[in-house]
Amino acid sequence: MTDIVFRKSSYSGQDQDCVEVADLPCGAAVRDSKNPAKGHFPFPAAEWTAFLSSAREQH
Repeated sequence: MTDIVFRKSSYSGQDQDCVEVADLPCGAAVRDSKNPAKGHFPFPAAEWTAFLSSAREQH
């Protein structure tokens, strides 16, 4: 597997802990920026799309 490149939200400050996300070929991966060595949670594309749609509706 190639290296996964995680990114933080543009809304978080440089020194703030947050959730990070990375694009995967078939979805996305999420991890805690405070504990990146503890791994990540992969989400299939359909679930990730549903999560983003719900989050946008709540904003």
